[in-house]
Amino acid sequence: MKVTVSRRETFNAAHRLHNPIWDAEKNAQVFGLCNNPNYHGHNYVLVVKVSGEIDPDTGYVIDIKYLKDLIREFVTDRFDHRNLNLDIEEFKHLNPTAENIAVVIWNILKEKLDPKFDLKIELYETERNFVEYSGK
Repeated sequence: MKVTVSRRETFNAAHRLHNPIWDAEKNAQVFGLCNNPNYHGHNYVLVVKVSGEIDPDTGYVIDIKYLKDLIREFVTDRFDHRNLNLDIEEFKHLNPTAENIAVVIWNILKEKLDPKFDLKIELYETERNFVEYSGK
């Protein structure tokens, strides 16, 4: 019997969507206001979902405090109040779209979790725009 445990966190970050191999006109056409050379920011909502078997000794799938600490140490402390393009190594050569941010977060956390767990990331860039990634 698999159960999913979810943890919601938030972080604020700036980014610029830009493809360096395109000229300014094409970048503006594709990315619009998100291509502002002075960047723009979002109040991201991150939902981390861990699925697995319930441990018969603890009654937990995963200790939620452990999950909270993992997210804080490896994601929110690194990403919060940062310019993703300039401050986060993974985005030095990767466009920090919501899709790519979700994949980067998934890779960071998957490496830290026991392989027995399934992991899914939901990342809300706005109330209406969000992405999901589960490693598939």
